[in-house]
Amino acid sequence: MAEAHEADARVPILMYHSVATDPNDATRALSVTPAAFAEQMAAIADRGLTPVGTAELAAAWRSGGPLPRRPVLITFDDGYEGVHRHALPHLTKHGFPATLFVTTGWLRGPYDTGGALDTMLDWDQVRELASAGVEIGGHSHTHPQLDQLGGERLRFELIHGKEVIADQLGTVPVSFAYPYGYSDRRVRQAVRETGYAQALAVGNGLARRPQGPYALRRVTVRRSTGPDEFVRLIEGRAITRTFARDRVLTKGYAVLRRARQARGRVLGAGA
Repeated sequence: MAEAHEADARVPILMYHSVATDPNDATRALSVTPAAFAEQMAAIADRGLTPVGTAELAAAWRSGGPLPRRPVLITFDDGYEGVHRHALPHLTKHGFPATLFVTTGWLRGPYDTGGALDTMLDWDQVRELASAGVEIGGHSHTHPQLDQLGGERLRFELIHGKEVIADQLGTVPVSFAYPYGYSDRRVRQAVRETGYAQALAVGNGLARRPQGPYALRRVTVRRSTGPDEFVRLIEGRAITRTFARDRVLTKGYAVLRRARQARGRVLGAGA
């Protein structure tokens, strides 16, 4: 198999959420249909891309080692039931690894906080996914905007989520994805101190080694992503143009969030 040196690699990391025929309104925009997911996995196979796991990519970049030919990552956030029902059969069919970042307080079972947006996986299904080669990573316990939290709550979200995964699976997760993609230097440091070796953001751009192991970018796959756009994503073409509107909205919202954060600090100081 031909290899690509890590220094030259620009890697598409695909971010999925729900895979469902009839998702609810809360998850519809960021869902894909089972048929679309099947076609997308076939497109990856037909074009000769090589899916790798999050830990594998980060380890190669950390060591300066080679990556397989035309690497791509397949990731899922939150832990929706359709990842097991609809996505796993196609991952298995093609022999593709993937990473699932679970919000531990949303999954069905003993730690369920009742905050889930749609039908979620239970822990038996998560274990089946792990046994099938899906890396299970952390995504916090209740899915808050981590950069808006105080230190104690931030540590709880990171540490408790990690402990729940370790308790349920018997293995300690090494990869993390920021809820909503939001992080700042303080959050990234806390993720590192919790023991995660790498973390994924969003950014809607290709991942590169210079981004650092705690701010690797992903591209969003959504219900409106058509076949031609998906091919552009996995081939790394026209990424900036594809997500131009998203970038404008993200910048505007970032200003609003910073203002809210500053206001919170002022109010806290006056309490």
